[in-house]
Amino acid sequence: MPRVKRGTVRRAKRKKLERLTKGYFQNKSKLYKFMKEAADKAGVYAYAGRKQKKRDYRSLWVMRINAAAREHGMSYSVFMNGIKKAGIELDRKSLSELAARDAAAFANIAAQAKAAAGIA
Repeated sequence: MPRVKRGTVRRAKRKKLERLTKGYFQNKSKLYKFMKEAADKAGVYAYAGRKQKKRDYRSLWVMRINAAAREHGMSYSVFMNGIKKAGIELDRKSLSELAARDAAAFANIAAQAKAAAGIA
């Protein structure tokens, strides 16, 4: 089998890793083995972080909706059940924006949800 020297390929691979690990502490930005480990671990954290961000935002939306619904005399679950029965098809993100920025519009939706849920 012929010998392969890998000169430019190896250098390009290392340069890519150096860019990824620039600013890391001590050997994680200097030595190839540790650069590779640090970059792999960073990738794992980044992947998990993208999933976590979705959970965090949904949690924030639920908190906002719950706080606004309680101002109108309902719990979150009763409010969500009411808007489902009323046929209002707004997602949690939209509802939380209304709760935070447009209280009058949210009050209107809350009144419809109350009527659909059968709360006096």
